[in-house]
Amino acid sequence: MKKGNLSLCTLRASCGVTALMFFAFGGPAFAQGINEDIVVVAQKRSENIQDVPISVSVVQPERLTSALSGGADILALSAAVPGLNVESSNGRAAPRFYIRGLGNIDFDLAASQPVSVVMDDIVMENVTLKSFPLFDIKQIEVSRGPQGTLFGRNTTAGVINIISARPTKEFEAQGSLSYGSYSSISAEGAVSGPLMGDTLMGRVSLMYKYRDDWIDNTYTGPGIYDDELGGFDDIAGRVQLLFQPNNQFSALLNVHTRSLDGQTASVFRANIFDKGSNNLNANFDRDKVFYNGGDGNRQKYDQTGAGLTMSYDFGGVTLTSITGYETVDGFSRGDIDGGVAGVGPGFIPFDSDTQDSVDDATQFTQEIRLASPDAGPITWQLGAFYFDSKLPIITVGGALNPAEQKQTNESWAVFGQGTWAATDRLKLTAGVRYTEDDKTLTSPATATVKASDNFVGWDVSANYEITSDLSVYARAAEGYRGPSIQGRDIAFFGTPSVADSEKALSFEVGTKAVFDKGRISAAAFQYEVSDMQLTVIGGASNANQLVNADKGQGYGFEIEGEYRPVENLQLTAGFNYTHTEIKDGSLLVIPCGANGFNPTGNCTVKDRTTTVVGGFPAGPVQAAYIDGNPFPQAPKYTIDFTARYGIPAANGGEWFAYTDWAFRGPLNFTLYEATEFKTDMQFEGGLKIGYAAQDGAYEVAAFARNITNEKNVIGVIDFNNLTGFVNEPRIIGVSFSAKLQ
Repeated sequence: MKKGNLSLCTLRASCGVTALMFFAFGGPAFAQGINEDIVVVAQKRSENIQDVPISVSVVQPERLTSALSGGADILALSAAVPGLNVESSNGRAAPRFYIRGLGNIDFDLAASQPVSVVMDDIVMENVTLKSFPLFDIKQIEVSRGPQGTLFGRNTTAGVINIISARPTKEFEAQGSLSYGSYSSISAEGAVSGPLMGDTLMGRVSLMYKYRDDWIDNTYTGPGIYDDELGGFDDIAGRVQLLFQPNNQFSALLNVHTRSLDGQTASVFRANIFDKGSNNLNANFDRDKVFYNGGDGNRQKYDQTGAGLTMSYDFGGVTLTSITGYETVDGFSRGDIDGGVAGVGPGFIPFDSDTQDSVDDATQFTQEIRLASPDAGPITWQLGAFYFDSKLPIITVGGALNPAEQKQTNESWAVFGQGTWAATDRLKLTAGVRYTEDDKTLTSPATATVKASDNFVGWDVSANYEITSDLSVYARAAEGYRGPSIQGRDIAFFGTPSVADSEKALSFEVGTKAVFDKGRISAAAFQYEVSDMQLTVIGGASNANQLVNADKGQGYGFEIEGEYRPVENLQLTAGFNYTHTEIKDGSLLVIPCGANGFNPTGNCTVKDRTTTVVGGFPAGPVQAAYIDGNPFPQAPKYTIDFTARYGIPAANGGEWFAYTDWAFRGPLNFTLYEATEFKTDMQFEGGLKIGYAAQDGAYEVAAFARNITNEKNVIGVIDFNNLTGFVNEPRIIGVSFSAKLQ
């Protein structure tokens, strides 16, 4: 059978794992689960995760707290659950998400992503909005596969749903503080309680993260440079008011803001690979750079937003309105070439110092939803969604200075979903959504560009409860990502590029089970993306252009669970295997950056190539066929593991040790395959040891993040030299947290 053929037969190995899970745990060994139910809103209803016919994971609260203790940002979610990868070449400001290998490597501020990030019911569409800090979080859910029926923006890959802690009827206060290497500070606190009896409640949450400059710039010649970089100030806050005058009506107002300032853009380093190797060479020194540009790779962003969620229970139906408004303003600057032209390190043909900024970008969303009661043989939801955004972007550092563009996006959708309890054990669900998208790019330097489309998407699923503790499910779903416009090439006297809409068709089967000492779930999947949107970065003219591949295909499986073998030891583990493949026999990209500058070539291309005319400077260059290549930034596998062991102490306290580890399998950074621009297996681990008082009143601990000080390459610059950037250094510190109720 042809490799990648879209048939469930290609999933023999992964289906076998699912079947093994079923037969191994589906018999009498299962008893009534003693673990607390995990409640998720993956279908916009509060449901037990065991009853949801979707592969969905919840990030463990202790893992999130531990991962963020050293000052880390949302990138800390990478590999925290099976199949999730998160990276960024824009520091703390514009993360890129991938689920089951499907994502977008586009670094531009106008990039669209097939993974949707929803924060407190509001979709965060622009990449800068997706970086809002994680603090005072109740739960983070990762739903895999297309979620096009109930979620309205770009969900061909999945949804990351971030839910903040809500105002409470009883007074509570909590806070945490950590201090570590490089003067890293991470602090957050929250106060919640009644303001007017049980009618009005409030919650105020604050976060502060700081790191001192810790990377020395050893360049001392002429130019724009900063002696030190790597530090940041990141401040955020959230105020919530919950009004509940009776049992029928509630209104939740959420106002939030964030200010990021510092030398926090990604640190690019020139020629840190030798040709023919992907190992870091002698040019790499984590604590030093050699920059004559970038102004310290400075970055500054300010974001403010508000959301209002109102619901009214009419008895037989509940009406919900969700209104959101976000605005963001800021810039990110970088020494893109990672060195000094003509000096080094290594061969650098010319300097590149660029800055991208958004000038008061805005986003408005409105959702109206009618829903039946949760109980009954038939439950349903009907709704409408409206989205409007304005994104002014300025690029400085290209041939045209400054290069201005403004992108607008207006979209609306109507949707419905229903579930029928066909028997006491079998539930059938079906949904449909109609979406319209209109996008426009205007610029003083080019003609107006427009793109529009509409789409009808659907999903169907079945969940069968074999016992009260064991269920199996199957799901088929179709997702949609609207057309995209990329205008970055305006800065280099180029023209905007447009990608047509992409559609994803996904099939999934899985099982979920609870037993007396834990829980486990497994799923096998395959999907095909038609007219797959890809971003060609670098090339002969240092371009950033959109293209459509005929198809993209992926298949694999994931398994995760938690287990408590003895009372004081808790283990969690997850594994994902994903095979991805680009299917387009005629699609060419120009590899190794502007290879017209370097007759010997900058990297070792593994793909079949052909000579094309073009280049910068003009001339013949080699172009690579990418048919059959894996998706970029799609790890072959991910593994996550945590363990916590507690030793009871006097007065109900506990001494504990907690460790978490994430492994990321081999991946390509680029659309083409090159020896230098791929990774082998990488890993990172954390450790926390401390004392926790009874009922969590306080905790004192010592911690380490990236405890083995791994130097993991997380991205490359496909430019004119072998430039890359790496993960954060080891952070060792102490932490304290307290809670008052």
